[in-house]
Amino acid sequence: MRKSSRLFEIIQILRAAPGPVRADDLAEALEVSVRTVYRDISALQAMRTPIEGEAGIGYVMRKGYDLPPLNFDAEEVEALRVALSLLARSGDTSLLKAADRVREKIDALHGPADWLQVAPYGAPPDDPGQGCVQVAELRRAILDERKLRLTYRDGADEETIRTVRPIAVIYHLDCNMLAAWCELRAGFRHFRLDRIYDCTPNGETFAGQGEVLREIWAADNAY
Repeated sequence: MRKSSRLFEIIQILRAAPGPVRADDLAEALEVSVRTVYRDISALQAMRTPIEGEAGIGYVMRKGYDLPPLNFDAEEVEALRVALSLLARSGDTSLLKAADRVREKIDALHGPADWLQVAPYGAPPDDPGQGCVQVAELRRAILDERKLRLTYRDGADEETIRTVRPIAVIYHLDCNMLAAWCELRAGFRHFRLDRIYDCTPNGETFAGQGEVLREIWAADNAY
């Protein structure tokens, strides 16, 4: 989670909490270290965010503080609810957790809407316990412009080792795909995530090339 996102989440957690929140609990909720929480709290306090408390006791948000609201009409809220529910079909467990957090915030403002139901059937969850590549790792590699080393098996079960420059994740109904520049084939290729059997950064980057590669790829691919 990026620092800006963490700072926002800390504010939201403290605003909703009935009492002081310990740094350990914040660290668990944000999936970071306690030391990172201390640094983030200090950064928020330096920005004059009214957070009170200290390490070992807990932190509270002084009453009356709020973030600028985003105003949506009723149909826009319904569109958000359906879109968030559709993320269950993506198999991206990291985005699904984020969707749950957003849905809780919407419900807190507008109440639940049980009459809006979306079937969850779609791509299987990216469970690392089942040997699956987590989509969140691919998204981070795309944003950081890091090359990946893939072990890939195609439809004929032929296995190859590829070094790729990942540029996009494509969410299909029954599977997800990674779009990348493949150094083995010297061209753009699409890799089904359920056919990637190993995926690790190789220590190299392609800094500054991601946007250009996406533009070239998008000119020949419409999704």
